[in-house]
Amino acid sequence: MTDTAPFRSHVQAIEDLRGPTGRLEALLNTGRSNARYAAVVAHPHPLGGGTMHNKVVYHTAKAFSSFGLPVLRFNFRGTGLSEGAHNDGQGEVEDVRAAVDWLAARYALPILFAGFSFGSYVGLRACCGDARVRGLIGLGLPVRAAGRDYTYEFLSGCRPVPKLFVSGDHDEFSPRGVLEAVLVGASEPKRIVWVEDADHFFAGNSQSPASKLDVMSGAIRTWLADEFEL
Repeated sequence: MTDTAPFRSHVQAIEDLRGPTGRLEALLNTGRSNARYAAVVAHPHPLGGGTMHNKVVYHTAKAFSSFGLPVLRFNFRGTGLSEGAHNDGQGEVEDVRAAVDWLAARYALPILFAGFSFGSYVGLRACCGDARVRGLIGLGLPVRAAGRDYTYEFLSGCRPVPKLFVSGDHDEFSPRGVLEAVLVGASEPKRIVWVEDADHFFAGNSQSPASKLDVMSGAIRTWLADEFEL
């Protein structure tokens, strides 16, 4: 198991992560020297204001970092200081692959991937067949958002690595019944967690207005501890 002594991660700006269209702005949360995995986290749709500083992305990175894992967050092409232009989810798949390549070269560790919303869609597509990726997390998988449809037939062909799917039970972009039907086809092993009274962004509703981000990140921590003995 990972050392449980107090650990404080440091955040570094990464200057040498490059995708097909140029430099990708990125931040690295450093990990313990004896970390057994490294993690990549991908952000929501850039045209909706998504960046690596999104609250869900930040809390997800913290969940990984709490186990002493190095964690890479990055901005997709055309977002923030990343070079290039938005490519409607096609080129962004290659951006995720570039991030995985960079992290694997830096640490020579197995990779865990997590993405939120659009980031989950393109990241799962990039990582499902990658033998270096040993665990997959999809947060708030969208089915239909801002006039865009998202399909997940590829999940049936994912490698048999642990998968975690976390969504709010009031997600406006993925009604629970619709997403349940989608996830039936995802390959095993998988765990599905529904966060009660949470919307797409893991905020509360009129019945339970408090943020649900702690519940979401708690589900990630529990899964990491169970599946990877962290």
